[in-house]
Amino acid sequence: MRVPLSQVADMATYIAKNKIRPKPEWQKNLAVADDAANPFRIVHTQIPAAKREHKPHPMINKRFPLVMMLEPLHACNLTCTGCGRIREYETSIRERLSLEQCLKAVDECGAPMVSICGGEPLLYPEIAKLCEEILNRGRYIQLCTNGMFIVKKLKEFKPHPSLVFNVHLDGMEKNHDLAVEREGVFREAIEGIKAAKAAGFKVFTNTTVYRETSMDEVWELYEYLEPLKVDGHTIAPAYGYSAVNDREIFMTREDVHEKFKDIEKMAKRFPLVSSPVYMEFLKGDRELPCTAWGNPTYNVKGWKGPCYLITDAHHDTFEDLMTRTPWENYGAGNDPRCDQCMVHCGYEPSAAYGINAKMSDPFKTLSWLLR
Repeated sequence: MRVPLSQVADMATYIAKNKIRPKPEWQKNLAVADDAANPFRIVHTQIPAAKREHKPHPMINKRFPLVMMLEPLHACNLTCTGCGRIREYETSIRERLSLEQCLKAVDECGAPMVSICGGEPLLYPEIAKLCEEILNRGRYIQLCTNGMFIVKKLKEFKPHPSLVFNVHLDGMEKNHDLAVEREGVFREAIEGIKAAKAAGFKVFTNTTVYRETSMDEVWELYEYLEPLKVDGHTIAPAYGYSAVNDREIFMTREDVHEKFKDIEKMAKRFPLVSSPVYMEFLKGDRELPCTAWGNPTYNVKGWKGPCYLITDAHHDTFEDLMTRTPWENYGAGNDPRCDQCMVHCGYEPSAAYGINAKMSDPFKTLSWLLR
């Protein structure tokens, strides 16, 4: 099983309605407030418009969100090498959003799916209540976790068809524990997966592929998880966080193409959650533009702009994020920080929106859903 057909139908209906009639208040392009005092703003050299490689974005005037990334806190019990959050938000690591702030942002954005991340969201004291309230609003939830607190916190949750625990696993035990910089994490995550499945919860795994990642080991991991009846696997190339100094762990686009050249073989064998269109993009067989507004991020500083990886501003309202972010300045060919990025938060929305669609796409998607 990948995702319920009812969820696919709901998302397809939502996309169709918004492509026809997107909210006009989100399509305005207002002047950017250039706050030089913003400690998160990263000064960079902007490529002049005349030298940019790409045509205007086909969805630039039809902006609407698909998946909201909600970070109720950035505190974490781990110090993963590739994580930008614990470094970028070091000065506010002890801060957290109130339950009311979280729900207000969910309502303001209106995205049909909420990915609760962080930090480690199971450290958030009101995490169970937050999930309950979001589910009551008819949204789908992916609760992203390192898995170490599932056994302890599971009794606070109730199984729900729209709730998924998404457990971070970057390889088999030795390499995963190296990546998260603590021994025993892999074993605790596996125990969490077993407990969640035994209690009737849906469970995905989330694997980030770095330069040194062996795709054979990822295959081994998925085989290891098969007896546990994990419902799906998300996989994507590593986040090129500006806040992470170790650039050697991240990849160029050519590196990503090489890593993911056999991803279709993996998708036929295991329940990968990523869409076939996005996987073709990772292989280098398809071009997609970045559609960062499809996955907006809300955290203790506000709406993070422009995307999950780059912080040039924080906005008090979702409308400000949508209208005061110079979207045309970002993406490969527009901003040097974007040139090597192929991360799902920028490109899975483009696949879902149907940008650069081919005649065969509906058949590929249907086959993927039914496989």
